[in-house]
Amino acid sequence: MEYLKKHVWNNETDAYTLDTLRGLSVDRPDEGIRRQVLANWDHVAKPLNGMGRFETLTAQIGAALRTEKIDIAKRAVIIMCADNGIVEEGVSQSSQEVTLAVAESMAKRGSSVGNMAERAGTDTIPVDIGINCKEKIPGVLDKKIRCGTRNFNLEPAMTQKEALKAVFTGIEIVSDCKEKGYRILATGEMGIGNTATSSAVAAALLGCGAEEVTGRGAGLCDEKLERKRKVIARALDRYQLREVPEPLRILETVGGLDIGGLAGVCMGGALFHLPVVLDGVISMTAALLAERLLPGTCGYLIPSHRGKEPAVEKICRELDLRPVIDGEMALGEGTGAVMMFALLDLALAVYKEGATFSDIRVKQYERYEEGIRS
Repeated sequence: MEYLKKHVWNNETDAYTLDTLRGLSVDRPDEGIRRQVLANWDHVAKPLNGMGRFETLTAQIGAALRTEKIDIAKRAVIIMCADNGIVEEGVSQSSQEVTLAVAESMAKRGSSVGNMAERAGTDTIPVDIGINCKEKIPGVLDKKIRCGTRNFNLEPAMTQKEALKAVFTGIEIVSDCKEKGYRILATGEMGIGNTATSSAVAAALLGCGAEEVTGRGAGLCDEKLERKRKVIARALDRYQLREVPEPLRILETVGGLDIGGLAGVCMGGALFHLPVVLDGVISMTAALLAERLLPGTCGYLIPSHRGKEPAVEKICRELDLRPVIDGEMALGEGTGAVMMFALLDLALAVYKEGATFSDIRVKQYERYEEGIRS
């Protein structure tokens, strides 16, 4: 870790190496703290497991932060913005100009996630990791690796060096957030065509067919959906991703810079002991990639909502994630993750401020089966 802080975090491009990536390791969340948080919940005057999944999720957050005194007031959503060359194949309703327009709106907190974040007491950190424009965008963190990926129907989306830099960029941003005192982070994204890249990455990582994980994205008609599936299926065969499911190679060939950056955010959460709340399918695909690149990352990841894309259910099963919001959302930007912050605030109000059994002079419920928590 000291090597990383000295070299990689100083943006020395030649420090982004495969050996550095392979040298990373994760400390498990603190099991003792997790159990203590669960025990604290049992003292709150309510039925055992009365707050359901929020009891185990807050215990996971405490274990990640290494404290039973959970405070997530200082938080941010990191929004990776990038364009994808695969849009040339007609797999999206919109053109790449939309990515830039929405990123500019995010900088002014005018987009959907900005409006929600303002009400949820959450900072927004929009990041240009690969928007197809040459100018810097005021209010957007400039981490551009290239002006969008290549069209993976014709050639690999990026080089290995670019893929590594995307991942380490995400880790670097988390390192900076940790130093600034953030206690929890969320993932968001913006990039036309990124349901195509995430579907391709998910199919390769899960070893399934394109038709099993590819959805309509922002609302494709039947004809374009079928085209999208065929483009992804051809790429899986062309790059032999069905036979050699090496995660970094999958990112290089069919991924997106936003997916790589978000995978780095997930990994950074594990490396720097910060819980990371996931958004929808692009964030979840990045989480799966992160776990394959750095085993143990998943212990620091908090699910938020069940997106509409078919890959979500498969990734949830693979990573044992159980989102608590089932609203059929498909907005992206990190909106579902920010919504989850509001729910966590409500749950933590009960955890920290709720009356205990001793307060109301009532005998505490006894727990007879340890296995009833999950």
